[in-house]
Amino acid sequence: MESTSELKIGQKLNEGKTKQIFELVDQPGLVLVQSKDQITAGNAVRKDQMEGKAAIANKTTSCVFKLLQESGIKTAFVKQMSDTAFIAAHCEMIPIEWVCRRVATGSFLKRNPGVKEGFRFSPLKMEMFFKDDANNDPQWSEEQLLENKFSLAGLTIGQCEVDIMNRSTVAIFEILEKAWATQNCTLVDMKIEFGVNVKTQEIVLADVIDNDSWRLWPAGDRSQQKDKQVYRDLKEVTPEAMQMVKRNFEWVSERVKLLLEPQSGGRVVVLMGSTSDMAHCEKIRKACTAYGITCILRVTSAHKGPDETLRIKAEYEGDGVPTVFVAVAGRSNGLGPVMSGNTAYPVINCPPLTPDWGAQDVWSSLRMPSGLGCSTILSPEAAAQFAAQIFGLNNHLVWCKLRASMLNTWVSLKLADKKLQACSL
Repeated sequence: MESTSELKIGQKLNEGKTKQIFELVDQPGLVLVQSKDQITAGNAVRKDQMEGKAAIANKTTSCVFKLLQESGIKTAFVKQMSDTAFIAAHCEMIPIEWVCRRVATGSFLKRNPGVKEGFRFSPLKMEMFFKDDANNDPQWSEEQLLENKFSLAGLTIGQCEVDIMNRSTVAIFEILEKAWATQNCTLVDMKIEFGVNVKTQEIVLADVIDNDSWRLWPAGDRSQQKDKQVYRDLKEVTPEAMQMVKRNFEWVSERVKLLLEPQSGGRVVVLMGSTSDMAHCEKIRKACTAYGITCILRVTSAHKGPDETLRIKAEYEGDGVPTVFVAVAGRSNGLGPVMSGNTAYPVINCPPLTPDWGAQDVWSSLRMPSGLGCSTILSPEAAAQFAAQIFGLNNHLVWCKLRASMLNTWVSLKLADKKLQACSL
């Protein structure tokens, strides 16, 4: 890790309750986000110094943003620079806190009498609050946000942008919820903020996500809560109480590193009937790699060498690594059916169809004898995606990439529609 002493730090651009933002003179478009040792509650009605909090918060937020970026979420985060600071893209912040809830608790119960604590929201409950400390961050409607017509870094916040932030908040919550579940920890609720990148005019996840940003209940048990609510609930702030709060924050900062580690391995083994199918298979391998899945290519023919095909199958069954087989065979596909009839692992047919006989050849992949369960997917990228969905059931990192990919596809369509409408006016 580098040191902030190596940076040419310019003027302070902003200061909040728990961090300071500085310009980087020799790196236009980037800023330094410096955490502080201060902990607050109730819009700083209560505030205390907690020695070491800056390092704990910076470690937590850096791990969280790394997880989100590796999944494919667009964020302002660039890299952790020191124990207490990270570099980020310079953004003009949208003055809204987006709150996403899975479990009813806290202020939601006060605003919605009659709802019992623990009520589970499926789908997630979305709320937004205008950042205004003097008025205790009032809750806003979507209509209020639209009527304010915020303009930041040259981008006016309209319906398209609100929809993108809304959809992104859900995806971000679900990714972190999935990751925390690997530690048997329930992500109860979370608040995040977005900014407009001053260089690209893109809306990106910005600010920080640390232990001030969420509620975390190990084993779904509120009595074991590890988040800032412990500090909010203190009747008296004593040195002993602050040590307890610090231990909870340290617990989170240690566990959050584990969110970057896969819970289980897996691989895709592509069996091709001939090296003439190599280009088709390389597309599968490239797509698997994007999901973080190992992909191995082999050549074998179920027609010309069934004994060798079954030997290769046994080779990958014998080491206990979860495996998805993809059979790439043109003309008469015997490879997929033979594999499916002789292994309990999933088998996907992905035949490289040609224009001349493709309409006839595909039936050898679609029309299976009874007792065979192999699927058929014609697109090599889609075959890799299906394999990723299988592994995503037990590997949260693969699942997170799939979830982010869904979001990014949706956002690209939304932006394309906005651009088309602008051209039509």
